[in-house]
Amino acid sequence: MKKIISLALVLLMLVGCVGALASCGNETIIVHTNAFFAPFEYFDGTEIKGVDVEIMNMVGKELGKDIEFTNVEFSAIIDNVQKGDVCDAGAAGITITDERKEKVAFSIPYYTSIQYVILPSDSTIATRTGENGEYIVWEALEGKKIGTQLDTTGWIYTDGEINATEDNDYGYAGVLYGTNTTHKGFDNAQLAADGIASNIVDCVIIDELPAQYIISKNSGLKCVPLYYSGETQAEDAPVQEQYAICVNKENTELLEAINKVLTSLLNDKDENGVNAIEKMVMKHMGMEK
Repeated sequence: MKKIISLALVLLMLVGCVGALASCGNETIIVHTNAFFAPFEYFDGTEIKGVDVEIMNMVGKELGKDIEFTNVEFSAIIDNVQKGDVCDAGAAGITITDERKEKVAFSIPYYTSIQYVILPSDSTIATRTGENGEYIVWEALEGKKIGTQLDTTGWIYTDGEINATEDNDYGYAGVLYGTNTTHKGFDNAQLAADGIASNIVDCVIIDELPAQYIISKNSGLKCVPLYYSGETQAEDAPVQEQYAICVNKENTELLEAINKVLTSLLNDKDENGVNAIEKMVMKHMGMEK
């Protein structure tokens, strides 16, 4: 009888381990990413590097565990973290949204990003000029073929502005609804940008730093911020979001360690007020001073 009870307890522990955490019972934290989002994650040969890699390696040291990054499709990361049996965390410049918060737990935000538009240097798409320089409003993209990386916030924003009506689940009317504007999704941001050269799309909407990285590697392209139109040009506002690292909701220990590391990095500022994460960004952009 004792043997039967002991066996049952062992099986119960194993089931709980698999259901809660991919790293349960070992010393490795599995992190899923999409390594085509420089400077936050990118391939250097076969090695994945970037800001998120540095942050998670610090988390590993905090917990005394190894960190293993695995490259997957961006669209799979949230669901994989929610399941908890193939990875423990997702780090890929992931934007906090209410829908994603229903599935996973997010760390504190560690970077605020603005959506940018990548377009040919000689593009005729109209721009505006504000205090911070040149930018594009959604209305200027009317009738254009827009490319985005699938399931990113650029994809979500663009889909909404093209397809949203007040009568459906969006609850608002898209700026580009009914304007013959089209939208094409790509597996990663670089493929989307390549679509400009092959005339598959007229422009690409992606986060600021990946946009700047892409144009630094591709001559003939430029990028400018994307704005919502205000009542007046002075009230135009950038399309922006905050990045965070996501974990399985059962993994409070990992979440606490991530938040501890992020808080330390955000509070570590130089005499100019630049924090340690911003310095990482500049380093991986090749702009380190």
